[in-house]
Amino acid sequence: MPTVDLPGGTVSYRAAGPEGSTAPPVVFVHGFLVNGELWTGVADALARHGVRSYAADWPLGSHATAMKPTADQTPRGVAGTIIAFLGALDLKDVTLVGNDTGGAVSQFLIDTDHARVGRLVLTNCDAFDTFPPPPFDLLFKAGRSATRLRALLAPMRATAVRHSPAGFGMLVDKPLDPEMSRRWVEPCLTDEAVRRDTARFLDAVKPAELLDVSSRLGRFDKPVLLVWGADDRFFKVELARRLAGRFSTRGSSRSRAGRPSCPSTSQTCSPTRSPASRATGRAPDRPPCAGPRRPPHAGALTGPPVSDRTGRRRHRGRQLRMSVAR
Repeated sequence: MPTVDLPGGTVSYRAAGPEGSTAPPVVFVHGFLVNGELWTGVADALARHGVRSYAADWPLGSHATAMKPTADQTPRGVAGTIIAFLGALDLKDVTLVGNDTGGAVSQFLIDTDHARVGRLVLTNCDAFDTFPPPPFDLLFKAGRSATRLRALLAPMRATAVRHSPAGFGMLVDKPLDPEMSRRWVEPCLTDEAVRRDTARFLDAVKPAELLDVSSRLGRFDKPVLLVWGADDRFFKVELARRLAGRFSTRGSSRSRAGRPSCPSTSQTCSPTRSPASRATGRAPDRPPCAGPRRPPHAGALTGPPVSDRTGRRRHRGRQLRMSVAR
């Protein structure tokens, strides 16, 4: 897997799609305690349509290479790592796709420097002072100590525990690949420096800071798409509607509801939430990075419904799609 050296440390990433693609590149931002592998199916589908995408392992608990001790592991600091990544690869007019904790980090990013971002896509994710939603705020608080974090995750060494309701079990319809779920938890279990990174991030999660960022979302004057699982118990539709209102101060929003079919054992739609944090958004009926039906500047970023190989659960019920006009 290729890597890139950034001021805060070395970041690994997966790239898919033609190198010479003329479509705007897509950069994925995953949530807590999962890695870029979560987006494999979406990335492969986009590649078939000529779109190049990048799924990095951001320092959110499942990164195999620890960051430098001096790296800024606050949510805004992780956003800065992503900004540095875009610069190092000279990516421009990027479609930034955030899910779960990655959606919060994406909001910090556009509040910091969105010069290389052409459009934003958010699936079910943290917003306002829901960072994270109860009861997972208790887990985040407990994980602020690297020692406690190790103790919390130790039972996840066993596949049976990882795939049980105490692990990833409540978030899947079909069995997960044991090797993949092991890769999600192993870095924190085996690498003291990765645990340090993770605990520092959790210690820096402050709901008031994301709430402050939300007051400036209207300054982002580029296309925005929210794709929301309508039956999410933690990131409720009302949260998406509030977000759309903040983004749409210069435009309007629209919504669509649908019932995507249930996946087979090996095919589920794009990303959901890590069990070690909280349940996440379910997937849309087409790639979230595909954008609105006719988004401004979206170019080739359109495509058919896609699935990934994670075994993570696809949303069973309605879905809300909001595109903010600019």
